[in-house]
Amino acid sequence: MTNLPHKKIGVAVIVNQQKEILIDKRLPKGVMANMWEFPGGKIEAGETPQDCIKREITEELDIMIECDRHLIDITHSYPEFKVTLSVYLCHIVRGIPQPLECAEIRWVKVDELNNFEFPSANKAIISALETIVIN
Repeated sequence: MTNLPHKKIGVAVIVNQQKEILIDKRLPKGVMANMWEFPGGKIEAGETPQDCIKREITEELDIMIECDRHLIDITHSYPEFKVTLSVYLCHIVRGIPQPLECAEIRWVKVDELNNFEFPSANKAIISALETIVIN
């Protein structure tokens, strides 16, 4: 098997005061079109996962966030590429989320996450969220 491209992604689990989590629906084109995900993006060279997450969330949702704590790191192989997700629990510092680079956004409770279709690498994030107390 050839070496797959390896993407390193910073992922935000943004929690609001009602202990709901922000998820977004991918655009109806490209890889994993129309699937739900936790917002984030590719970690650039020289960037920490936290810096990446703050930058991506500002670009994608027009809000400022703060990363509170590391939740989990996940490495997952898809047929086309390998991905490592660095996942952080975050909260909004300023702004109201806007779906600038996604089809839709939604606030959901942890126990509702399994009602949405996520890429398979995200299943471990949901499992981790089910085992912690969000505060």
